[in-house]
Amino acid sequence: MKRILIVAPAWVGDAIMAQPLYARIKARRPDAMIDVLAPAWTRPLHARMAEINELIDAPFTHGELKLRERWKLAREIKARGYDQVIVLPNSLKSALVPLFAGIPKRTGWLGEMRYGLLNDARILDPIALPQMAQRFYALGADAGVPLTEAMPFPVLTINPNERATTVHKLGLSIDTPIVAICPGAEYGPAKRWPAKHVAALANELIDEGKQVWLFGSIKDVEICAEIQVLAPQVLNLASKTSLAEAIDLMSLASSVVCNDSGLMHVAAALQRPLVAVFGSSSPTFTPPLAIKAKIVTLDLECSPCFERVCPLGHMDCLNKLDPERVYTALNKLK
Repeated sequence: MKRILIVAPAWVGDAIMAQPLYARIKARRPDAMIDVLAPAWTRPLHARMAEINELIDAPFTHGELKLRERWKLAREIKARGYDQVIVLPNSLKSALVPLFAGIPKRTGWLGEMRYGLLNDARILDPIALPQMAQRFYALGADAGVPLTEAMPFPVLTINPNERATTVHKLGLSIDTPIVAICPGAEYGPAKRWPAKHVAALANELIDEGKQVWLFGSIKDVEICAEIQVLAPQVLNLASKTSLAEAIDLMSLASSVVCNDSGLMHVAAALQRPLVAVFGSSSPTFTPPLAIKAKIVTLDLECSPCFERVCPLGHMDCLNKLDPERVYTALNKLK
């Protein structure tokens, strides 16, 4: 039996895009035991990935070196006897614990001066592997093996009993079709479709007899409140659910509308019909990976700029993306 440790990304979307890698490892080595080292708050994601054996919490926040804590964690990991580690983040820090733990085979893409930290370092060809998920997936095979088979889409599994408990706890009705809208974006305002457009879409859907549920974290409370003022009949769940509960509830949606965000990838992994709104970012690198997914973007000359805030001050890529475009895309999912 081969024991493999995955050093997973800390972002929601990136963590989900790593799931096809786990599926590939299991397909090639059904007896492999896959453990994941990741921040504790990502547990709801990894707990819904069937291939993962055990989750190990990484007690570091973004940018922290904490060499003493990394050394201590490495001693604990060394005792587990891993045969291989696959390091998905490209940072130098992410490769330190595997080195300190003395894991024999340390696999990852070369980056941030990781010579010596990884002894199975790969050189990335971004043209051959344009998507982040493909880059993760490629690390599941030996160096030099081309990516010939079709990569599966990410999959999150749901426990119906836990979902039913959440529905009861929040007093929700699921008798009417639900459209989930995720109006936030961790990266910044240049990835957030304006509240007035979201509200206009929500009102149109509610007039058709659908429910509209807003999902988001505490960081999305402000934009969700703006939407609720303009569309009073929406159900605002922003900051009222845990990530685990949000995942389970989103699985009930008949369709989902998202910005380019972590919850977009959650919806895709739940195989929900999905419309993804792209502004300052590009769907080329991190598209929603699902059979029923539509991308709506204006593809302006100034985009994608990949900036958190519009450098030109007008944010035309999202302000000019009217609700009717998204409504039309939703209808095409049927």
